[in-house]
Amino acid sequence: MKARLFILSLVVLIAAGFRSDKPAYRIYDTKGKTVKYKKLVKEALDADVVFFGELHNNPISHWLQFELTKSLEAGKDTSLILGAEMFEADNGLILQEYISGKIPAKNFNKEAKLWPNYNTDYKPLVDFAKDSNLRFIATNVPRRYAALVNKKGFEGLDTLSKEAYDYIAPLPIKFDPEIPGYKKMSQMMKNMGHGSSGHIVKAQALKDATMAHFILKNYKPGKLFLHFNGAFHSKNHEGIVWYIKEKNPTLKVLTISTVQQDNIEELKEDSHGTADYIIAVPSSMTKTH
Repeated sequence: MKARLFILSLVVLIAAGFRSDKPAYRIYDTKGKTVKYKKLVKEALDADVVFFGELHNNPISHWLQFELTKSLEAGKDTSLILGAEMFEADNGLILQEYISGKIPAKNFNKEAKLWPNYNTDYKPLVDFAKDSNLRFIATNVPRRYAALVNKKGFEGLDTLSKEAYDYIAPLPIKFDPEIPGYKKMSQMMKNMGHGSSGHIVKAQALKDATMAHFILKNYKPGKLFLHFNGAFHSKNHEGIVWYIKEKNPTLKVLTISTVQQDNIEELKEDSHGTADYIIAVPSSMTKTH
């Protein structure tokens, strides 16, 4: 009897210990059920395009991006292709020159338009591509063109040179203001007092359409394209994913999104269905910038 009581007490203590753990993240499926990392990897390997929606200053997002890249590269029979919002299309050449070893890091760092958190958050991905001989595509529209649309609407693009169109999705840009994410963004801007004078939602659509364009341009059947972007750009299968589906609805797309919660033991209801896999990270997590 004493032995059984001792074992029971030990089990209770161990269970309490597990409950008091401080996990850095949990992975949930679209219905809010906890899943293992290996399940995410297995399903990602079966996709054509995978979108990893990050929180730009979240270290868990960046660490898991790196880990997932390594897992997919090791598990994919044919080539893995990487792409990212963080690199603008007019920097595509210099990015490829660095990855292929044609130019040194000092030139790349000086001449490319790198984000302030490049060294901590994106350099590991770029260097992994370099070491593994992977293609890395600069997918985002040059920010000057997004700024032009924000100021003048899509009509502003008509004034650009022929060469500029190499870095933009083909015109005219299809735009549906009723897409829930865009509609919510528009309402948010109105609530902030911007009224209807701004075209920020169209600038966002230009980014999404351009990223979709360069993903489709560089995707090849049998390959796996892994794309890194802010969670908003692929949340609810909208944004970039909407443009992908408009052009090629047969592609198998998998989305990953990152959210912050005070308590990650259960996924909040409003995050259910926002992606195929949702990574919940404690709100208290250290920020990278």
